[in-house]
Amino acid sequence: MAKAKYLVTGGAGFIGSHIAETLLKQGEAVRILDNIATGRQANLEALREYAERVEFIDGDIRDAKLVRTAVEGTEVVFHQAALASVPRSIADPVASLETNINGTQNVLLAARDAGVRRVVYASSSSVYGNTPTLPKHEEMPTAPMSPYAVQKLTGELLCGVFTRIYGLETVALRYFNVFGPRQDPASEYAAVIPRFITALLEKRRPIVFGDGEQTRDFTYVENVVQANLLAATAPAASGAAMNVGCGDQISLNSVLQIAGDLLGVRVDAEYREPRAGDVRDSLADISKAQRLLGYKPTVDFREGLARTIRALEAGR
Repeated sequence: MAKAKYLVTGGAGFIGSHIAETLLKQGEAVRILDNIATGRQANLEALREYAERVEFIDGDIRDAKLVRTAVEGTEVVFHQAALASVPRSIADPVASLETNINGTQNVLLAARDAGVRRVVYASSSSVYGNTPTLPKHEEMPTAPMSPYAVQKLTGELLCGVFTRIYGLETVALRYFNVFGPRQDPASEYAAVIPRFITALLEKRRPIVFGDGEQTRDFTYVENVVQANLLAATAPAASGAAMNVGCGDQISLNSVLQIAGDLLGVRVDAEYREPRAGDVRDSLADISKAQRLLGYKPTVDFREGLARTIRALEAGR
């Protein structure tokens, strides 16, 4: 087993497994820490061909001792592990707080003490809340509307403190509605795109909370992976928080229309009451990430949706 340069917490999850796979394809050695609470064993199976360069630790970021073991000897930590869901955080705020705040502090403390060069932290566009100003930019005041959003913002603040006080390089990436293959459509808290696609494939009416005219900056996972890898090395990015999106505003009704076109089916959605904690509109200003990281989205929404449909059709 080669010595792991990179640790991916939550590496069995949707985004984490894509980061790990990309690093492995580049010839790097990767260590993964995941308790498979929201990650999936199937995501690890996709990495099996790189077995000689990937190490898996089955464990929880709330276990400070285990986190120290996982971090030891690595140079960069991609901290993706989280209980990631607004509805989940509303239903069980204690569990999400323990993971998303206490777990993040464990990762930062372990990275500091192990001499890790940089921690790249997965934050969320939810930190902006329901402010009417679009696009969302990093100089705006934050206004979290859910426990999850508060927790992600707290993680950002912790990162900034560890950079300023302890000299640990950190970068916080505010993800805007990431989607793509390996996103679990069966989860109670599944994201909207895999839920929509699965409903259409099974010839069921997709459920839309609200009128469907609410908008999101849907970001294909390959773009997010690119941002993470750039954030691991960009000299000017340390201590910063920045948006990672595509700069495109797409309504849920448009998602259904495009998905229906790609699948050749007519879509009749079932509309229900809006969910608590959901924001109405979201759109990223990505100029800061472009400036500090050299980030440039390479996969647009329609192409990303087509790739996601193919993956779900194939059972991936």
